Amino acid sequence: MSSTSRGSSRPTVSRSKATPSPSATAATGSASGARPRPSDKLNPKTIDPFAEPQRSPSAFAAIYSKGGVPCRLVHGSVKHKLQWERLPETIPFDPVLVTLAEGLKETRHPYTFVSQEGFKELLLVPGAQQKALPLLPKLAVALKGALVHTDDGVFERGLNGLVQLSAVVGPSLNIHLKNLLTSLSKRLMGKRYKEQVTTALQTLEQYGGKESLGIIKSKIPTYSSICS
Repeated sequence: MSSTSRGSSRPTVSRSKATPSPSATAATGSASGARPRPSDKLNPKTIDPFAEPQRSPSAFAAIYSKGGVPCRLVHGSVKHKLQWERLPETIPFDPVLVTLAEGLKETRHPYTFVSQEGFKELLLVPGAQQKALPLLPKLAVALKGALVHTDDGVFERGLNGLVQLSAVVGPSLNIHLKNLLTSLSKRLMGKRYKEQVTTALQTLEQYGGKESLGIIKSKIPTYSSICS
């Protein structure tokens, strides 16, 4: 028998790789998909280490966004300004002026500018004194909130607002001075605001009269009167 016939008599065995069933494939895929990959934790698309935490809008920001303060910020090349939707003298001080006073505690743009500039401009309209007098208790509370704030910018806006209000309402503010002067005495001890606070106290005395001097001295004994 030839070698050729011997080779052809051997049975041929075919080995085929078993194909997993669709159910097994789905189970494997779902199992692997359920386990997060370690690289996901480092993926810059899922985690931004420099992103600021989301903050809910403040009360002032919410009111402003809904049109509760009838003005908008106009960006200029040199300085910004407010554009009122109607004449400022026709705007009700209650609640707009109080809302602006509360907005002095804001730390984000544009609310910082809107609150400060809006408060100042409303106090300049004709008849501002008569409109502001009934609101002094609410305004005093709002100003104190800004004066005791740890943010220096907020304190400065509160101090400016206090001086502006004093120039409009005069001695009527005296009844609220004691509560407002506590934070000023603390700031007066530091070098940064010593001159600015001293100037503010002199303005309060100027518009508050002799009664205001006694109140200031009771809270800040080192204060020197502008009349001395």
